[in-house]
Amino acid sequence: MVRFDKIEVPKEGKRIEISGDKLKVPDNPIIPVIEGDGIGPDIMKATRRVLDASVEKTYKGKKRIVWFDIYAGESAQAKYGEVLPKDTFKAIKHFIVALKGPLTTPVGGGYRSLNVTLRQRLNLYACVRPVRYFEGVPSPVKHPEKMNVVIFRENTEDVYAGIEWPKGSKEVKKLIKWLNKTYKLRIRADSGVGIKPISVTGTNRLVRKAIKYALEYKRRSVTLVHKGNIMKYTEGAFRDWGYKLAIKEFRDKVITEEELWSQYNGEMPQGKILIKDRIADSMFQQILTRTDEYDVVATPNLNGDYLSDACAAQVGGLGMAPGANIGDFVGLFEATHGTAPKYANKDVVNPGSLILSGCMMLEYLGWREAAELIYKAMGETIKQKRVTYDLHRLMEGAIKLKTSEYASAIIENMG
Repeated sequence: MVRFDKIEVPKEGKRIEISGDKLKVPDNPIIPVIEGDGIGPDIMKATRRVLDASVEKTYKGKKRIVWFDIYAGESAQAKYGEVLPKDTFKAIKHFIVALKGPLTTPVGGGYRSLNVTLRQRLNLYACVRPVRYFEGVPSPVKHPEKMNVVIFRENTEDVYAGIEWPKGSKEVKKLIKWLNKTYKLRIRADSGVGIKPISVTGTNRLVRKAIKYALEYKRRSVTLVHKGNIMKYTEGAFRDWGYKLAIKEFRDKVITEEELWSQYNGEMPQGKILIKDRIADSMFQQILTRTDEYDVVATPNLNGDYLSDACAAQVGGLGMAPGANIGDFVGLFEATHGTAPKYANKDVVNPGSLILSGCMMLEYLGWREAAELIYKAMGETIKQKRVTYDLHRLMEGAIKLKTSEYASAIIENMG
């Protein structure tokens, strides 16, 4: 058993193991949990109650989660004197699956972002964001029910790789001089410069994961979103490599959009998944005007960041948007919003994002029945107009609940 410095592994529970290319999940898995900063404690308490209740009601005591508290952010600073201790990385790597609340990066903490650092250090290369609508949630569009997409955003490359230098620095002066001289460019001397790497490796593992998800969950299509008409050798390459990967590894299970029309006259053959691509700016329009034509989406880092929030805006905002960062096996499931410190410890905010991220975690464990029970119970609670303040102010005749009361209402509707 791995040794930790300042945390103690629960005596009950077992470790999730890897068998071949799949997770081997015991009936009582140990799940590390980071409560988070700001509103983190409030929404994590609510989320754990909902998840525990669903597992108990679904499996009648035969399965249960054994929670293992670990630390990051402000709580880690207090306990360890640092915001991201080694114990935290070791625990997530060892126990494979973890749940995390929102984190604040302290000023002077030595990290651009605690969230980004966790993703990079744990090689969590796929940011997975399902976006779906719950009946009754206020929306700015006429038909929010048409939204049901799962976005796979590459997490480690693109302009988010953090490879950049400020204007006037020694490094940027040297780089601009070399680029201008070697390639006859005209980069202005007063520029900051960043580098946008997109690799075959990063593209292939993301697209592979997106297609595997589409097959496992019986989705209809995978769309590669890119700006390859302008950035031909980065985003255009993402598109080309994505198609090649799909055909090479999944030939008997997929058809391309070109093949759909050249070989099948536009009629999808049964049992196949359609692989298609869209230019990013066009996709932003079509996700509004032709929403139900899209299903699973695979995209480089920057496009995925924009697109996932734009989709979430149609179904109630980030408070209703779950997310996860996943590598080959390790999965870190987390709220997609920030810490909202002005609401900390007030028991008022919407825990929906973290609860739905917990549902994603249950599905990742193979406990889909428990996740489905939460989806139904949350949907029923919203239809009853029993909601937290963020939705209450937008819904006529709604009943405003505290964070803890909202969790209780969801549990009540599991009955």
